[in-house]
Amino acid sequence: MKVSREQMAQNRRRILDAASRLFRDKGFDAVSVAEVMKAAGLTHGGFYGHFDSKDDLIAQTLAHALAPYTGGRDDLCAYLDAYLSPLHRDNTADGCPTAGLAADIRHQTAAARVAMTEGLRSQIDRISEALPGVSPGERRCAAIGTWAAMVGAVILARAIDDPALSDEVLEQTRTWIDAGISHASAS
Repeated sequence: MKVSREQMAQNRRRILDAASRLFRDKGFDAVSVAEVMKAAGLTHGGFYGHFDSKDDLIAQTLAHALAPYTGGRDDLCAYLDAYLSPLHRDNTADGCPTAGLAADIRHQTAAARVAMTEGLRSQIDRISEALPGVSPGERRCAAIGTWAAMVGAVILARAIDDPALSDEVLEQTRTWIDAGISHASAS
């Protein structure tokens, strides 16, 4: 039975969504193609109609999952609140792919690293646009520092076994970012 283009696109999105959740939750190496296809509700045989290999799936999943937030300053504040929250920390499967997968990217293909690089570049650009600052250079510097602090805080908060310290890492990172944003807007 022939599948329509629309159905193929829907199936591909289901595969990418399932792979994204599984990779963020378990890491690249711990997830098989068969597991991804089962989670997408499809048969293993259909995989090669969408992807050349697991490496191709990884690269395309990263590109799919790294679609960053868009919006202005008010949206950035809400984004910071959600990102630096215990809910985000505790929900790895639906959490930030950068925080969940960045350490493993160095072991992946060039295509996967390109996808991560483009996602990072896009995230920095969009945060930069939402931040106050006198010059584009100042905004870019603040965006890189903000994004690095956010991702690092989530990675550290997930890595430690002390819930109070984990919460404090998230809270103090948000306080530090807010102070930097306030300082930049006062300049």
